[in-house]
Amino acid sequence: MSSLKLDAVNRPSHARRRRWSLLTIGRAPSRGQFLSIAVAVFALLLISWWLATRNGTIPAIFLPGLDQVWQRMVRLAGDGTLWSDVQSSLYRIAIAFVISSLMSIVIGVLAGCYGLFKAIFEPLVDFIRYMPVVAFVPLTILWTGTDDVQKFLVIWIGTFFQQVLMMMDAVKRVPVDFIGLGRTLGMPDRKILLRIVLPAALPAIWDALRISLGWAWTWLVLAELVASTSGLGYRIVVSQRYFQTDTIIGYILLLGLLGLITDQLMRAAERVLFRYNRRRS
Repeated sequence: MSSLKLDAVNRPSHARRRRWSLLTIGRAPSRGQFLSIAVAVFALLLISWWLATRNGTIPAIFLPGLDQVWQRMVRLAGDGTLWSDVQSSLYRIAIAFVISSLMSIVIGVLAGCYGLFKAIFEPLVDFIRYMPVVAFVPLTILWTGTDDVQKFLVIWIGTFFQQVLMMMDAVKRVPVDFIGLGRTLGMPDRKILLRIVLPAALPAIWDALRISLGWAWTWLVLAELVASTSGLGYRIVVSQRYFQTDTIIGYILLLGLLGLITDQLMRAAERVLFRYNRRRS
């Protein structure tokens, strides 16, 4: 009896610890916990950076101090250089990503639903997506020159073929029972596609777009590194020539910040657009 009573007393404490432990499998942190931990991680990195550079232990040409990077970015913002570069890069990635996404959604949905389109597109996409995007950069310059069309094309090559497969996978994950229900109700294929398949697949499609947006940022910088007269990647190349490490690091951090902002905006839009989806990221 005493052992049973002891177990009864200890059981709530174990359950309470599991309730609050973030090391329990499947236990998600609250929004406050998540934000606190995320802020603490960034703060720890910044403090480590400051400690590593404050005494000049690491030469500034290799790793400038946090204050140097901040002052440099403030100067670039003050003379308009920073805003011009950000505007050029945002314009390029927005146009190219929208074109790539629209094309991949149409082709991916068709290939995910119909065997004919799958046979047409899947082998071709599987073949091309393994080709390195870097190898296409000289060709895109020959084909289109060095204007914005070349940047659009590099981003498109880097994202489109990966996106198509992700869209196909999103459509394939729609439960077969949903489609069977539509056929039971006598719905034609067109209505099954528009009223059942697409609404069920859209949350996964949106996730695929959010992930592929990160790739688009990478290919944008690649395009601007090679042949450009403006943009974030262009400024990094120019700074490299003059050993302006503070500008390089500042622009790299800015790219990470822009990517984080766009990712969080898409996450917020997902919660608004797909309230019917029970999964929460």
